[in-house]
Parts: sequence; structure tokens; C-alpha cells
Amino acid sequence: MRIGVTYDLRADYLAMGMSEEESAEFDAEITIASLCEALAGLGHEPIRIGHIKALTERLAAGERWDAVFNICEGLKGYAREAQVPGLLEAYGIPTVFSDPLTLALTLDKAWTKRIVQGAGVPTADFALVERPSDIASISLPFPLFLKPVAEGSGKGVSERSRVNNPAELRSVAAELLGRFRQPVLVETYLPGREFTVGITGTGEDAAVLGIMEIRSTAKGTQSGYSYENKEHWEDRVTLHLVDDAEALAAADVALAAWRALRCRDGGRVDVRNDGEGRPNFIEVNPLAGLNPGHSDLCFIARFKGMSHQDLIGLIVASFLKRHPELAARRAAA
Repeated sequence: MRIGVTYDLRADYLAMGMSEEESAEFDAEITIASLCEALAGLGHEPIRIGHIKALTERLAAGERWDAVFNICEGLKGYAREAQVPGLLEAYGIPTVFSDPLTLALTLDKAWTKRIVQGAGVPTADFALVERPSDIASISLPFPLFLKPVAEGSGKGVSERSRVNNPAELRSVAAELLGRFRQPVLVETYLPGREFTVGITGTGEDAAVLGIMEIRSTAKGTQSGYSYENKEHWEDRVTLHLVDDAEALAAADVALAAWRALRCRDGGRVDVRNDGEGRPNFIEVNPLAGLNPGHSDLCFIARFKGMSHQDLIGLIVASFLKRHPELAARRAAA
């Protein structure tokens, strides 16, 4: 198959003047090169496209592909991760990973928690601060945990994210509102173990790839998987595959959330335990990073003895199962 590859290259945005944190969700050249190499190794013809504006230009010029492997994070708006698959959906070109509805929903952590709550998946009690006047109405018991409602890569998470009294709540909430210009999610703080669960597949075919526990070192942020911990993970966290009873319970929560949110093909679900060791859904990443030397889903695959191509192969196999017409065309070629 001719598979277009859409992505946001971090170096491009750094050259435009973005900071390291602002561009944290965008991809390194090694990610794109490794992805294209994996697709070629699987017998496909990868075609580099780039960001949404490059995609728009090529679509307008009449170029088409059998499918698109989309890892664009998008630049602006709450639906930024849904923009590329939405555009391709209008042109009838199928995309790897979740559809525009799921991608738009899951970027908003509060809406996502409401959906999983309604599906019976445990998640910490929460409230949303949309304006400074909302802060006084928060009635959840301390300690609480605060973060922007629609950011990834640990943006806005720091040691100050855990607040222990009303004064800290007011200070941190006001700071996040001003800095990110979006609502702030306020959750009951979960003091237990932290897991990220890799998942491949769709619906009933979805399966847990592996369960990785994240533990902060003395140098790392202790209260959550922060931007600093993610960006400089080598000396700030330790990562371990685990399969004990608590880890398996976390995997069950992750898989239930994945299915409730209709996520597709591959990604990660973050889970954290409460003080009693009970797992709670934190958030989902349906466009998980695929940097072979930096991204959690790739770490999980490597710890399982899989190559980067093996991981991409599982993701593409799920996509092709959803599109038997493409699989049949490939078999006939």
C-alpha cells in the first residue's frame, strides 16, 4: 500500500520560536525516519507528507494515498488532534489510529473522565475550574491534583500540582489559568502506584501489550508524571514492566477505558492507584509517541522483546482488520 505519513516535526516549530515545552508533543526526525523504515519493512510504500498545511496542499493538488499513518498532534484548538483525520475522512482516505470524534474528546481530560465514569470505569473525583470565580466552589477533600484540561506530555504538571490547602489551590489554579488559557482539571490526589498501559487493537480485539510502572527517582517530580520527568526521564524516573496483581487490575481498567472511548489500533492509558491500592483511570493517549528511544509505548514494546517494526506491524494489522478491502487489495497485488 501507498501509505502517507502525517506528522508535526518538532524542529520546524523550534525554528519558528516555540519553546522546548511548547513543542514537547511534536516529533523528532528519528521518529519519522524509524516509522517510514518500519512501514517499508512491512512491505508498504511510505510517503512523507508532514503537517496539516502540507497535507492540505497535496490534497488540493490531487494527490491521494491508500491510507495515512497519522501522528499529527496539531497546533491550535481543543480539537487539534482531530484536524488531520477529519480532513482525510472528508476525502475518504482511511487513517491509522482513532477517528476525529475520539481524538477531539480525549484531548479534553474532563470530558474523557465523564465518559469513562459513565461506562463504570473508576476514576478520581474531579471538578473543573474554568474561571477564577470557580475556585471557591471546589468542595473536594485535600490533597488535590491540578493540571491543564487539554495538554499532553506532562505540560503544566510539577511539584506544585499537588495542593494541600485552599491557599495553594487558589494560587496554582490561578497560575495555570493564566499560563495555559484553558480550564484547569482538579482531581482527588491518588497517592498510589503509577502505571502506563500499552494497548494495541480495536474494540473486542484490543489487547494489553504491556504494563509499565513509573517510579520517580529522588531527582524527579514526586507527585505525578510531569513534563520534566517525561522530557528528562533518564535520571528522573525508572521504568519497569510489571505483572503483579495490582498491575493486572490496572490493565483491566485501562482496557475498559480504551473500549469505552472507542480508541483504535494502538496507544496508552495512564492509571494510578488510590491509597487502598485500587486502580483509577487518569487519561488516555490515543496518539501515543512513537520515538523508539524516548516514548513510553516503544519502551513497553522493547521491554517485551519487540522491535520498532514489530510494534508498527501490530498497529497496522489492527488498522487493516478494520479495513478488509485494503487487506484484500494488498493480498491481490
